[in-house]
Amino acid sequence: MAAKAAVAGLAAILVVAMVVAVAVGVTKSGSESGSVSTGSTKAVQSICAPTDYKETCESSLSNANSTDPKELIKAAFDFTEKHIGEVVKNSSLLQEAAKDNGTKLALEICQEVLDTAIDDLKRTFDEFGNFDVTNAKEYMEDLKTWLSAVITNHETCIDAFENTTGDTGEKMKNLMKTTREMSSNGLAMVTNMSSILSSLQIGGVSSRKLLSEEAGPRFLSNNQRRLLAGQPLKPNAVVALDGSGQFNTISAAIASVPKKNNQTFVIYAKAGVYKEYVQIPKKMNKIILMGDGPLKTRISGRKNYAEGVKTFHTATVAVSADEFMAKDIGIENTAGPQGHQAVALRVSGDRAVFFNVHIDGYQDTLYAHTYRQYYRDCSISGTIDFIFGDAIALFQNCKFVVRKPGPNQACMVTAQGRVEPRSLGVTVIQNGDIVAEPALLQAAPPIKVYLGRPWKVLSRTIIMQSNIGGFVAPEGWSEWQGNFALDTLYYAEYQNRGPDRT
Repeated sequence: MAAKAAVAGLAAILVVAMVVAVAVGVTKSGSESGSVSTGSTKAVQSICAPTDYKETCESSLSNANSTDPKELIKAAFDFTEKHIGEVVKNSSLLQEAAKDNGTKLALEICQEVLDTAIDDLKRTFDEFGNFDVTNAKEYMEDLKTWLSAVITNHETCIDAFENTTGDTGEKMKNLMKTTREMSSNGLAMVTNMSSILSSLQIGGVSSRKLLSEEAGPRFLSNNQRRLLAGQPLKPNAVVALDGSGQFNTISAAIASVPKKNNQTFVIYAKAGVYKEYVQIPKKMNKIILMGDGPLKTRISGRKNYAEGVKTFHTATVAVSADEFMAKDIGIENTAGPQGHQAVALRVSGDRAVFFNVHIDGYQDTLYAHTYRQYYRDCSISGTIDFIFGDAIALFQNCKFVVRKPGPNQACMVTAQGRVEPRSLGVTVIQNGDIVAEPALLQAAPPIKVYLGRPWKVLSRTIIMQSNIGGFVAPEGWSEWQGNFALDTLYYAEYQNRGPDRT
């Protein structure tokens, strides 16, 4: 009973703290009239205490003349909607003014990822009503995952301006300064709340297990578990190049999924090479895509950075919906080393699962962008940074095939992109097999191969209980540029097999 009362009180604080402080862009400009009660001021100071940007936090709440959580929620959420709308509007104006195509494409990416950030904040808001003692662990995990994604999407927007001309990228960065700080503050508050619940041993929050007692991560749905266990699912749509199915393209089958679908929708693609770009859009959740095997059913594309396409939009398959699953298919980007960044698969949806999937490319093959992702019995091939991003990505029993790169290039398997100290982003490889294609082993002079390098300042990668081929450099890891991130990254090897491995 005492624990339940404590949680009730803490939950009330969390509601105020989360909705107000996480609110992207809730900002106060100028000195506005109105008095703030002593009680409200103290509440704001308490809420902002665990944050890294206290001044921004307190400034954003200083005009909230209320101690009523409901009123604070209404005011904060209203302010959020308006400010994010202004940011998106300003990005549209900047897009119209942009003189080079690269800047216009970057602004399109910003609009896309900022819209996703808004959606994550909305579902964070909606999740408050679901909190109780029994689901505390799942509740906190969801909140921290979504808020980590908000921060990653800010960074994705900034990354899109790489190699563009003019100062539009800097203007966009300034526009997002407050929203970025408030997102960090919100994650700080949730993390602090999680620590309090953990100390009280409430709702299983103290558990640090990456996996559930069942096979795979806790977030797997029942149908995802069924497929992982080898149980068949009846398809809702059949795709075949020879006309023997309901559709000739995978994209057409996806377009047939009912709007606001809440049920698992299974698409079976018969053997063949599907030369198309497959998009799983936001809100088209619970799609399962199955094939006849990763060497028989393949989706093939060749968009690449060298031909003017932004890395974010080069993916042959791009997943933006939640609870997507792929099984027994192959996905490839055939641009080759000369295409530079050329993504085969980008995953920007939560609770994604890939089982017996081959993901083949060269540089930047797999963009594990955001949220929770699980890869089992998969094969991923590439050259430079061929697994990158800031997802909470777990790879079990997977093969990593290092391919021969272009002239004067080295190979790095991973390039993790974490930028926020409380973010959940991490790449974990367990029981993997890091091998090389024959062309790489036969190259003269020998090509340097590394386990990874730090794409971002807080890059975090763990390789454990895996076989690491002798062609990998004894030092294991490479720098990004000079001393960047060498004092802030977290790289770990544990119980690995292979020459000089730990």
